[in-house]
Amino acid sequence: MKTLMLFSTRDGQTREIAAYLCSQLHELGVDTAMVDLNRTDNIEWQLYDRVIIGASIRYGHFHPALDRFVKKHATVLQAVPSAFFSVNLVARKPEKRSPQTNSYTRKFLLRSPWHPDTSAVFAGALRYPRYGWFDRFMIRLIMKMTGGETDTSKEVVYTDWEQVAGFAKEIAQLSRK
Repeated sequence: MKTLMLFSTRDGQTREIAAYLCSQLHELGVDTAMVDLNRTDNIEWQLYDRVIIGASIRYGHFHPALDRFVKKHATVLQAVPSAFFSVNLVARKPEKRSPQTNSYTRKFLLRSPWHPDTSAVFAGALRYPRYGWFDRFMIRLIMKMTGGETDTSKEVVYTDWEQVAGFAKEIAQLSRK
């Protein structure tokens, strides 16, 4: 059996984290399949014994596809061992890197019909040169207000890869319900 890794990304950092998690899980003897949540409708659930969903936050919101997917598949998600991780720039601050201290993740988990067995929050990446003018302007403004990087020529990866590797170990320990 395999672990299904679903991800929803805006600028690619969530995909990078999902791929890293898959590689860490592979090293732990866990076979994974990685699928873009925004590009899938039909999943052959019987092929998977574990599910992980990772999603990024932009301007305080997850992509609407996450809510639609979770609502549509809540019954099966509840029936198998599962994990959730969110990716956002607020988590660049260590005190905002847990599901309890990250308001976006906490809010999602409280209102979701799905209750994953484990969850995590990872800091994302700031990629000014890749943003369009509006996003570059808005994200720079937010970063200025929150004491973050404002040099729009820079790309900064805030992800703590050791934290991600630790989460992979947690996921590998999830057993059948």
